[in-house]
Amino acid sequence: MFHAASSSARATGPSSAPQQGAPTAQAQSAAQVVPRPRAPQPDKPPAKQRDAFFDNAKYLAIVLVAMGHSWEPLKSGHRTLEAAYMFVYAFHMPAFILISGYFSRNFDMRPDRLRRLLTGVVVPYVVFETGYVLFKRAVGGDPDLAISLLDPWYLTWFLIALFIWRLTTPIWRLVRWPVPLAILIAMLASVSPDIGDDLDLQRVLQFLPFFVIGLSLKPEHFEALRGRTARLVAVPVLLAGLAVAWWAVPRMNATWFYHRDSAQELGMPWWCGPVMVLALLGCSLLLTAGFFAWVPGRTMWFTTLGAGTLYGYLLHGFFVKAADYRGWYDHAWLHRPLGEVSVTLAAGVLVTALCSPPVRKVFRFVMEPEMTWAFKRDAATLARERARA
Repeated sequence: MFHAASSSARATGPSSAPQQGAPTAQAQSAAQVVPRPRAPQPDKPPAKQRDAFFDNAKYLAIVLVAMGHSWEPLKSGHRTLEAAYMFVYAFHMPAFILISGYFSRNFDMRPDRLRRLLTGVVVPYVVFETGYVLFKRAVGGDPDLAISLLDPWYLTWFLIALFIWRLTTPIWRLVRWPVPLAILIAMLASVSPDIGDDLDLQRVLQFLPFFVIGLSLKPEHFEALRGRTARLVAVPVLLAGLAVAWWAVPRMNATWFYHRDSAQELGMPWWCGPVMVLALLGCSLLLTAGFFAWVPGRTMWFTTLGAGTLYGYLLHGFFVKAADYRGWYDHAWLHRPLGEVSVTLAAGVLVTALCSPPVRKVFRFVMEPEMTWAFKRDAATLARERARA
């Protein structure tokens, strides 16, 4: 019967229809070629893509930080430079802190996140706080300067502040009105001279609103600043900021922008503290928004440097202080326009180099140490590893 059926099929030729339900030769061949779909690999999540906008913003902000520090020994008696200094100081650290808050939104007390906080913030704080003190002893001619981890010196205040802010993130995510509460705390700090210098708590508390505002922001808030309209509006805002800075030079103490002293410590009546906190908060937010509006959102030649801004921030201080201690700023030509421009460009080039991958590779053992030997392995991590095995 089988042979008869085969002969009949051959006799009908290629125009005959195949039997219903039986696969054709082409389908059988395709079935042999098409591979089976692979099972998904849950233990290998796709790598997170960095947002070029934020890396660009961090890089540009750290360049402004370095330039501002390079102007400090040159600005005395130079109104244009003092105005530029006040203008930059009004928003460069607020921008940094706001971004830090934005990326701390998901921070909780999970063991792996606490480990990253300790290795990426506390360890660099201890190392650089000690390093800056030893550097000042050796180069700055202050051999009796004591090492104190409770009194941050120069740039290290930001690390201890970031540690405190991030630890309090779950509280700010819990309360009903986090931003007004943070502003109230900053206002109270500005009239409390007894807070003292331990852990630079004045700065921690007076800069706190920027961190909490960053926690409260959403991606669409930054998207709103990337349009053409926002850029056009930002131009008069930034120009007005420069004009106000020029006006304020002979009328205002630039120390207010450091947020490290109470009103009484600056020789002002107590009520000036809350007023200045609110005024500077408004100005800083406007200028920060104007700055963000002009940050490119696409990948640029400097985008990858945004991942190394903490390296540039902490390392450039040694060069700035060395120049100050060794009297390099005493040369008369540096106090002329060409010299000031040269110092500004040199600061930008220096911090750019310090954010580069080769420098990060050298100092990663200090800035981002693994330190697996120092931590217990939590049960969740062990369970994930057993599941992968």
